[in-house]
Amino acid sequence: MITIYHNPRCSKSRETLALLTTVAEEQALAINIIDYQKTPLNFDELQQIFIALGDNHVQTMLRNNEDEYASLGLRDADTATALQALVAHPHLLQRPIVTYQNKAAIGRPPEHVLSLFKKA
Repeated sequence: MITIYHNPRCSKSRETLALLTTVAEEQALAINIIDYQKTPLNFDELQQIFIALGDNHVQTMLRNNEDEYASLGLRDADTATALQALVAHPHLLQRPIVTYQNKAAIGRPPEHVLSLFKKA
């Protein structure tokens, strides 16, 4: 199953969902759409996404153009602090994030998520 952590108000998120719909149809996969602002993620869920991204920099998960990013001093935040900030302020989560088979990708640009579906 494909999971997209989605914000329907975000154009990149909508574009990524449209791309995933095509992939899902071609590969007969289901899509789980989670509006992370209506259904906020907990610390453990965010940590699993961070691990699945395979990136050592939690900053990739943060929207650094939001007011809270600066006011909370997240520029140099360690992983635990950044994930706690995402729990408290879900809108700080970079979007969209797509997970598939224990891997994740951020849809910026939307085509970036296609790497999740490449055969090894």
